[in-house]
Amino acid sequence: MAGGGGARPAHCRLVSRSGSPGLEVPPASLTLPRAEARPAGGGERSRRAALERCSGGVPSPAAWQHPFLNVFRHFRVDEWKRSSKEGDVAVVTDKVLKSAVYRIRGSVSSSNYIQLPRTSTQSLGLTGRYLYVLFRPLPTKHFVIHLDVSTEDGQVIRVSFSNLFKEFKSSATWLQFPFVFETKTSRRDLAGVAPPDVRWTCLQLDLHDILMFYLNRHYGHLKSIRLCASLLVRNLYTSDLCFDPAVTVTEARRAKMSVNPVPREMAFPVPKGESWRDHYIHVRFPSDGSKVPYEQVEKSCPPPEAVFLGHVSRRPPHPVVLGKPLLSSGSPVAQISSPILACQVPSAPRLLPEVSLTYKHPEVSSVRASSIPGQRPSAWDEATDAHTVVGGKHVLADKWSGVPMALEDLGSCKLFLPDPVLRLKGVIGFGGHSTQWALWTKDGVSVVYPCHAVIVVLHVDTRQQRFFLGHTDKVSALALDGNDTLLASAQVQPPSMVRLWDFQTGGCLSLFRSPLHTICSLSFSGSGALLCGVGKDKHGKTVVVAWGTDQVGLGGEVVVLAKVHTDFDIQNFRIAFFDETRMASCGRGSVRLWRLRGGALRSCAVDLGEYCALELTDLAFAQAPDGHQAPSASILFVCSHSGHILEIDHQHMAVQHIRRLLPTQPPAVPLTEKQDFSLGPGIAISSLSVSTATCAVGSEDGYLRLWPLDFSSVLLEAEHDGPVGSVSFSPDGLRVLSTTTSGHLGFLDVPSREYTVLARSHMAPVLALSTEQNRRQMATVSLDHTVRIWDLATLQQLYDFSSSGETPCAVAFHPTSPNFFCGFSSGAVRSFSLEDSGVLVEHTRHRGAITSLVITPDGRFLFSSCSQGSLVQYNCAVSRCCVLRVAANTVYQDGRPSPNILAVSEDSCRLAFVGPSKCMVTVMESASLDELLHVDVSTLNLASNHLDWAVAVCFSPGDSGHLLVSTSSNKIVVLDAVSGHTLRKFSSVRSRACSSLAVSEDSRLLLAATGRTITVWDYQAQGNSGCQVYIGHSEPVHVVAFTPDQQQVLSVGDAIFLWDVLAAPESDPSEPEAPAVHEAGSSIGQLEDLASGASGLPRQQVPIPSQASPSPLSVHDRPFEGSAGTFSTSDEEGPCEEDHVSEAFLQAQAPTPPVLVEREASGAGDGPREPAQGSWAPAVAPYHRSQTGGRSLRRAKAGPPTRPDSYRHFTARYKASTRVKSVSFPPVGREQLRLKAVVGYNGNGRANMVWRPNTGFFAYTCGRLVVVEDLHSGTQQHWLGHPQEISTLALSQDGQVLASASCCGSIAARCQIRIWDVPKGLCQHILSHHDTAVQALAFSPDDEFLVTLGDYADLTLALWSMATYELLSSTRLPEPVHGVAFNPWDANELISVGTSAITFWLLQHHGTDTSFQVHREPVPEELGTSELTSLCYGASPLLYCGSSSGQVCVWDTGTGRCFLAWEADEGEIGVLLCSGSRLVSGSNTRRLRLWAVGVVPELRRKGSSARSNSVLMERELTLDGAVVSASFDSGMDMGVVGTTAGTLWYISWTDGTSTRLISGHRSKVNEVVFSPSESHCATCGEDGSVRVWSLASMELVIQFQVLNQSCLCLAWTPPSCGRPEQQQVVAGYSDGTLRVFSISRTAMELKMHPHRTALTAIAFSTDGQTILSGDKDGLVAISRPCTGMTFRVLSDHRGAPISAIQSTSKEYEDLGVEGGELWLAASGDQRVSIWASDWLRDRCELLEWLSFPAPAASEALGLLPPSLAAFCPWDRAILVCVGLGAHEEVFFYSLRQKQVVQKTPLPFFAMSLSLSPGAQLMVVGFAECMLRLLDCVSGTAQDFEGHDDSVHLCRFTPSGNLLFTAAHNEILVWEVTSP
Repeated sequence: MAGGGGARPAHCRLVSRSGSPGLEVPPASLTLPRAEARPAGGGERSRRAALERCSGGVPSPAAWQHPFLNVFRHFRVDEWKRSSKEGDVAVVTDKVLKSAVYRIRGSVSSSNYIQLPRTSTQSLGLTGRYLYVLFRPLPTKHFVIHLDVSTEDGQVIRVSFSNLFKEFKSSATWLQFPFVFETKTSRRDLAGVAPPDVRWTCLQLDLHDILMFYLNRHYGHLKSIRLCASLLVRNLYTSDLCFDPAVTVTEARRAKMSVNPVPREMAFPVPKGESWRDHYIHVRFPSDGSKVPYEQVEKSCPPPEAVFLGHVSRRPPHPVVLGKPLLSSGSPVAQISSPILACQVPSAPRLLPEVSLTYKHPEVSSVRASSIPGQRPSAWDEATDAHTVVGGKHVLADKWSGVPMALEDLGSCKLFLPDPVLRLKGVIGFGGHSTQWALWTKDGVSVVYPCHAVIVVLHVDTRQQRFFLGHTDKVSALALDGNDTLLASAQVQPPSMVRLWDFQTGGCLSLFRSPLHTICSLSFSGSGALLCGVGKDKHGKTVVVAWGTDQVGLGGEVVVLAKVHTDFDIQNFRIAFFDETRMASCGRGSVRLWRLRGGALRSCAVDLGEYCALELTDLAFAQAPDGHQAPSASILFVCSHSGHILEIDHQHMAVQHIRRLLPTQPPAVPLTEKQDFSLGPGIAISSLSVSTATCAVGSEDGYLRLWPLDFSSVLLEAEHDGPVGSVSFSPDGLRVLSTTTSGHLGFLDVPSREYTVLARSHMAPVLALSTEQNRRQMATVSLDHTVRIWDLATLQQLYDFSSSGETPCAVAFHPTSPNFFCGFSSGAVRSFSLEDSGVLVEHTRHRGAITSLVITPDGRFLFSSCSQGSLVQYNCAVSRCCVLRVAANTVYQDGRPSPNILAVSEDSCRLAFVGPSKCMVTVMESASLDELLHVDVSTLNLASNHLDWAVAVCFSPGDSGHLLVSTSSNKIVVLDAVSGHTLRKFSSVRSRACSSLAVSEDSRLLLAATGRTITVWDYQAQGNSGCQVYIGHSEPVHVVAFTPDQQQVLSVGDAIFLWDVLAAPESDPSEPEAPAVHEAGSSIGQLEDLASGASGLPRQQVPIPSQASPSPLSVHDRPFEGSAGTFSTSDEEGPCEEDHVSEAFLQAQAPTPPVLVEREASGAGDGPREPAQGSWAPAVAPYHRSQTGGRSLRRAKAGPPTRPDSYRHFTARYKASTRVKSVSFPPVGREQLRLKAVVGYNGNGRANMVWRPNTGFFAYTCGRLVVVEDLHSGTQQHWLGHPQEISTLALSQDGQVLASASCCGSIAARCQIRIWDVPKGLCQHILSHHDTAVQALAFSPDDEFLVTLGDYADLTLALWSMATYELLSSTRLPEPVHGVAFNPWDANELISVGTSAITFWLLQHHGTDTSFQVHREPVPEELGTSELTSLCYGASPLLYCGSSSGQVCVWDTGTGRCFLAWEADEGEIGVLLCSGSRLVSGSNTRRLRLWAVGVVPELRRKGSSARSNSVLMERELTLDGAVVSASFDSGMDMGVVGTTAGTLWYISWTDGTSTRLISGHRSKVNEVVFSPSESHCATCGEDGSVRVWSLASMELVIQFQVLNQSCLCLAWTPPSCGRPEQQQVVAGYSDGTLRVFSISRTAMELKMHPHRTALTAIAFSTDGQTILSGDKDGLVAISRPCTGMTFRVLSDHRGAPISAIQSTSKEYEDLGVEGGELWLAASGDQRVSIWASDWLRDRCELLEWLSFPAPAASEALGLLPPSLAAFCPWDRAILVCVGLGAHEEVFFYSLRQKQVVQKTPLPFFAMSLSLSPGAQLMVVGFAECMLRLLDCVSGTAQDFEGHDDSVHLCRFTPSGNLLFTAAHNEILVWEVTSP
């Protein structure tokens, strides 16, 4: 049959498809199977007639297959002629069946199998409905069974069954069912190896129902079978009868059963007297219960994916909509969508259970393209529906127990509405495999071209696109017939598949496998009846194939008419338009003319003479100018790479003319017919196209040229930016389509001489994208070294940035500025301006390629990560972004570019990333980069046998508390971003992990890039929600994202796809409509309605009028009517009427409603303001203590607050710890610990340091402690009491009262403000009013009042009486306020600065009541969009204000106008202090500046003519962090300044110096060690520093700093190294290095790299000559610092991080081991190893190995406590362990007795442990912010508090006199006292 239509069957026994070998069948009953039937016509007519004659003339069922067919016998498997085997396949004898069976085994299933038939081009042609597989899985192994089933319409479906599969997966062409073995335990594994006692199984597959239920297709025949390792198989059978394998023929006759007994040769042997079901298993799939009448199914949609074969009684059918499940709440029987094919072993035979299901008629899911003229929408929609809906679980279960299983509740599954939810709208891209294919349609209005695996039809005028979807690889060739009826396309993946499409409807008419390995060219005849293809076979030889396609549109198949192999090169092949049997081809050195005749293709070469060496590239037939279609009137034009044009008379097979086109040919000189090669290089022509009068030529020099047919001169030319790949005239000859190898597609309009670009494309995979909201633009970066900006509305390219030397890897648009950021493979991060198309700034802080770029939605911070693991934070709120922080080894290293390695929350507060290892996900505070959460992804799926790791992270825009993590196990886990708890899980239906995630803003849809597909879930659906899968990409999708308007979806990979979102946003009917804005004058009742969410709904309770709510400030754009000037009073306004509140009640309240008046913008500062009472508006009514319910209005604010773009606002450091509400403190006077000193200053606070030079009072905060320190003696007092971190301090004017404020938390629902008596050091009173945090505190000049300012989330300003501590007034603020200050000359006036205005507050006293009158002035225009962030008073009446842009403006408080401003800094000014003629400014740029402002009062008198150049800067100092607090003396000569680095500096402007007063670690402290003499101690931290302190004064002596690394562990040389020059510390770092520092020489002496991962524990040997170090992978390295060599590595703890290493020297001969040293190592998997060593002899022997059960995970922390162990100082043969065991206790393990000798209970799991070398004391730190001191002699315990976070470190000094404890960066020093 190689000849196709020209061949005939030689014998009636042969049944085969055209072009493929056939299979022999019995001759007497030979019929053609139903799926093999073909319509009559063409070459098939004679073939059909011959077959019908053999079968009696009428097609009939395959009678030779009835009643059943033994497949192995019929196809003679033992001969391996018509079947094949691969790998370890053997015939063995089975003891159970006592017969020969085939054993297939091997570690790789795909390499060990039996396949029927032998080759994939053949077909079994088995039409039996049921397939019986008699097999037995090999114990503890996996197996796979593949079936290729053909449908009636010729579609081949792959059906697979395996216990390798974890879940059901499907597409339009394959079904994948997991085979599950169910044990008798309650747990059901959804996949796994076969159990050891696996039995022989009869697997009965109903092929008809499988196709009908899952794909709604009609079963045709079984095409092929492949049985893969590991299993035993006895035989395969097919039949139309449903046999019961447990009933034999004899039993059926004897019992007269109405069942089909199993034939003898199919029966399993059963011992006499025993039941068949006791020995074997029968699996029937699908079950009878899932079937419906055939007629009903035909009109239904696909049914539920599967049904459990449990014991389910028959119920009346319930309708199932769209194949989704229903769960009846009133019945215990459920209809579910998840079948488990159960292999049952019941105790007695019973009928298979049944479940009745019915289905509604399906809705049509479509992708419409109604804009294409002449198409049939319904057919087009059906053909291009490019998605698959997957829901529920599809499982085959091998059930080993007769116990019924609980059905899963899938009733909550929610359908997408509509379905599909995405529709492909546009594709940006062209080409893929080749850029030469672009075709005109017949009418010339559309262009057809490939974009990787998608075929695009583009209307050239409207730019609308429609698509042909279905290819799974890049399209390699295209052809369109002359009538726009058929479109042919081939794909690259060998063997090349060819699709024939109905061009008008978009439906795929035929899909067939070509005999070519690859196809490089296709050509259609004008009528579409003939298709020719040229390509290569698997041996690389050129092949030409001709197919007959005339019957395709009538339901027939494609027929191979001829196929020929050639030895000559073919570059192009065309069918002549005038004769479909004639063709032409050209190639290197040859032009051949072809003819199809008699079922054969024959060719003849044209004699080229001396031009036989030309490299011919393209050809085209041209008709004569007179329009004759006769062959004699047509000419063949052929072009060459050397510029030659050959005109060939194909009728006479002779060359008529040869011309050569030269680049610079004078137009007046005619070209000769014969050119000589010596005339120079010609135009390298790649393509040509011919119209009736002109010839278009495309060349590699980038030009498209139009020539007359005599080639006398160039008529028109168009230059491209790359070599032209192809040209093509439109049918009317007025337009020329051209393509370039650089991915451009366009056309030249000849009459107008205009060139139009239709498509541009990246020429390599797109790595990342970013969208911009205001301009609706998109930026993409690609491996083609370009950055491109696209218009999302038109899909056209706007800008193109290229970089030849480096690859752009990541991109991010700035949310507010016309800039974007791009990261490159060189590690550079550049900022580009779209306005001038230039580079604004470049940063080179990375050493590796940039992997991700993200920017916070508020535009403040940019974050970048690189392949070396570095994380860099930038401040992009300024025009030229600057680097703020660099953190090394933070992000997972060696990561490929991925936008979802980093993610920021919608509120801009959190940053999440994958790192520091691929198994960890870290959440940080975006501003400070403080770590908030670590999640170990490998522990999320404990049932998996493989290590799981994170692939991508994403925050949910609707809920910033939801963090989505995609894992390597193809799951998406939704985590609580605060606790790390798992909230939900989504399973991917693809075998690829989700590389990119995106959630819509309304949290409706979840997108994931899963390999080459896009998967969409309903994010809001609860339970086991379904998903939709969308195809189209030919390469992995790198990014999926929503457009800014949420109406479309973008996916990029090989190309850029734009999808319409068809799901309209849902409106929640439970949410009330947003209430209207209430103007001033709104009554109290109206405000209460607003607070309670009144929206027209009935009230739930009777409203009670109350005035307790803080009154909101209502801002007006203009003065009220009736007001005079720019101010308004409310005295003239009458009371408002309100239905719910009586007028009498309103009159009983404050005389006026709350009003805030704002000047018009045009009148700001126009006239002087007299401080008369009439010019002020009453703003706030008095606050009464007796009024309750005052928080209702504040609770009414909707949505999470947005943090202002100001560092002035306090944000409490995130703490995963939880405090206990009550602690049992020891009796006074009996404390064994006394807090002696606090090391560190809280740089996270704001204005949290006070100093009075005249009294010497000095106080600052550290955590929740107020530290009062004597600067002369260094002694400290510690004021405890705050439950949470202290945010700010304020000292009264007389210095006798200190106010401190802490934020709210789990212990305190509201902020706590403590009033301290300074002389006594006692708390006098506690105030509580604010909800979140207190931003600022200020005392009035007479100390009668205290004003407290809430932060941006609280938005409340409160006034307190310091005499009675009563709340006098509380005001709701309209916007965040950054600072507040009292007027030093008037106690009744204060001023606040905020986001957009400065507000003047005037206190008014009405008897015992106090209220505010408020006036508001906008920010001066000179400051632009800046905010006022700080303020201070100068000489009367001046007020200085600092701004977020670094400007200082001066206000005249008498007139309320700003008269002067100057640039004082480059960043935000957060601190301003003024005294006399000097002003100090501090900013987030770390600069502290001193200004001479003595001339400012004179400038005030000048008014608007004042110039700022008179203000001079006297001095400038640069500190180690942003300035957050400052206090100076009256002369501004000296002061104390605090920074965010946790440092307090003494500033002397006289000397121009800064001296460190108080210093601490900025980040977490990891270790504290002590010198043997206790003269010094050393600490190390995450900031990479090692700090050496004087133990007597706790002053910093030495600091060793390693940049871009974290120091994780530390050790000091032991007492044996007593000489000063021997005093060293060794530090372990996160990059796997250790460094040895000399204390005496203050220098690093040695650096070693013994580990590949971070060091977690380190210790010296007892002689100090050996270093023992452990890392996070569990390796312990033994190194000698004297040689710098690592001489031993122990891997016994591999897989878990080393948490502790300790060595001790004790003679332990009684332990039975030789050696002079004993050391231990503890790891995070609850194991401890004890070793005996003699390092001088290189001896190390394992003494003991302890392993404990894992402790229960702490619910509060969501993590396991550390595993810690230490030698007991008073008995070194005893180990003390915590964190090892299932309960909260301390273990005492004796090495002599080899057992636990004592257990001491603890209140919580321990986080740290230390034992005193002096007294027998032990201290344990807990995550609950407390520590416990245990007296091991008396057994007593004492608890202590003081820390603000988990106490993760406890260390006694060598003498045991002092105890150091650490929580994050706080270090507390305790003195140990005798009881």
